[in-house]
Amino acid sequence: MKIPKRIASAVINSLKGGVVPRVGLPYIAVGREREIEALLRDAEIIEDGGASFRFIVGKFGSGKSFLVQTVRNYVMDRGFAVADADLSPERRLQGTKGQGLATYKELIKNLSVKTRPEGGALTLILDKWISGIMSEVSAESELSPDSPEFGKAVERKISLVISELNEMVHGFDFARLLTLYYKSYAEGNDEMKARVLKWFRGEYSTKTEAKSELGVNIIITDDDWYEYIKLFSFFLKRAGYSGMLIIIDELINIYKIPNSITRQYNYEKILTMYNDTLQGKAKHLGIIMCGTPQSVEDNRRGIYSYEALRSRLAEGKFGGQYSDMLAPVIRLQALSHEEMLVLAEKLAEIHSQLYDYEKSVTENDLADFIKIEYGRIGADTQITPREVIRDFIEVLNILYQNPSVKIKELLSSGDFRFAAPEPEGGAPDDNFAEFDI
Repeated sequence: MKIPKRIASAVINSLKGGVVPRVGLPYIAVGREREIEALLRDAEIIEDGGASFRFIVGKFGSGKSFLVQTVRNYVMDRGFAVADADLSPERRLQGTKGQGLATYKELIKNLSVKTRPEGGALTLILDKWISGIMSEVSAESELSPDSPEFGKAVERKISLVISELNEMVHGFDFARLLTLYYKSYAEGNDEMKARVLKWFRGEYSTKTEAKSELGVNIIITDDDWYEYIKLFSFFLKRAGYSGMLIIIDELINIYKIPNSITRQYNYEKILTMYNDTLQGKAKHLGIIMCGTPQSVEDNRRGIYSYEALRSRLAEGKFGGQYSDMLAPVIRLQALSHEEMLVLAEKLAEIHSQLYDYEKSVTENDLADFIKIEYGRIGADTQITPREVIRDFIEVLNILYQNPSVKIKELLSSGDFRFAAPEPEGGAPDDNFAEFDI
């Protein structure tokens, strides 16, 4: 296995820091085949004009982020646009102080495609769409790009492409702004292009400002931002992409909201999004939300505290020991010892390539490490892949810097300390009380 040093560095440093790397995931992918297969099957439905909604549920460090980042890379290779955002106290699905709009802004900021995987792809998408339409008009006619008739022909083509948007909520204004972007593009008016992009990013705070700068009497708000996500998914398909996938992580931050009414409004927004995807009101759109078991299943504060969602998402009586990958909720099972052994072997190889040394750990060393990790008290239920990975990279770092040390000596010595276990996800912070109004 040969891996570029910049990718090897990103993989090792990210995993040591407890976060999922944005690049290099295929080099360390282990397990989760059934989950990935299920989510990629959803992608086929989205590409065909449908929509999907999935919850990924697992403890902190169990591999939720790794799974969705892997799927993110797969679907971008298939021509999808992907947007992701982590919820926080400032970013929610619904709010009265801009929290919902903040989530929309984060999604659009992180909008990614295969040629711009790091985010910030909105300008690229719009320019590519216009360039594609101009190429089509040029191929279909003998008009010169400099002639006035060519511009009119392009506008007619754009009108045909976006006419379907007019039937959707806020679609008329969305289509009008797309046309305005084209005119600015054709005229080389970078200032007007920047204003249109500012509007699409949700950065206008008042209708008056949008009216004076763009001539539209509407802005994206806390209440309607999700309608614009649906418009984007519909438009992206017409712009030549396979569809749109949005990934929203850290549902625990809704669980932690102290006001019960505010929590219920957020769960109501989830219900709206869930119903839209299942009832065909959204097209070419996939939604994945990630949370801990407590943030989903707690009947007092979690998603299951909202009866309309609990009745739709709770497991049936026949699930038991079997995992239903067609259900809306995918619960991550722990990786097997064998899968963790394979992952450790891959990390040892990447580490040796990154620091240019001959790999010294043997298969027996790796097996000893896994045995010791999973031999800890409570490891069968509490240990997560994140903890094991952090411990293993620490071992590799120590062995690299101290070539005379043997792995067995290190693991059996009193100097080695395991990574601290992750707190169970989701107990409310101690610094606030719950106000049930």
